[in-house]
Amino acid sequence: MEVLRQAIYILHFIVGLLHLHMNYFELFGFEVAPRIDKGEVAKKYFALQKNNHPDFFTQSTELEQASALEQSADINKAFTIFQNEEKTLEYFLQLKGIIETDEKYQLPADFLMEMMELNETLTEKDGVTLAAEMAEIEKPLLAEIEPILSQNPAGLDSTAYEKLKAYYYKKKYLKRILARLGD
Repeated sequence: MEVLRQAIYILHFIVGLLHLHMNYFELFGFEVAPRIDKGEVAKKYFALQKNNHPDFFTQSTELEQASALEQSADINKAFTIFQNEEKTLEYFLQLKGIIETDEKYQLPADFLMEMMELNETLTEKDGVTLAAEMAEIEKPLLAEIEPILSQNPAGLDSTAYEKLKAYYYKKKYLKRILARLGD
């Protein structure tokens, strides 16, 4: 019995290491891309959970149950990422090594000036007005990267990656301003 417990411990350790290097695009059978079809995400999610959900392994060995639990957790995490366009873009950029956690990205001066002007008027505007203004700011940002999001990811070059990165950080900045409204 002790040998089995040690084997399970070792398996959990190995699964944990593999989990650190999990590629959610591969897990779902998707091409690595900055945008994923949400309809396909749902289909893949249910198909994967049908085969891997821990409830289907109640009569299996502890090892198989642990593996199913870990696989199901990975599927759920991937599903959460792929259901959100911003999280999908962030994951894509991290996977490609374009952005790093806690990176100190320098936003363009013109964007920062526009945000400074917006920040100065925060107390003068209601949330609805401010949200509408921010949506207007976001439109040209999205319009600039829309062709990149629509093209074959294999054809992306360094300029495209830089535009995606800039969009990601600008969008993140806008979200921080909106979050401050809730405070």
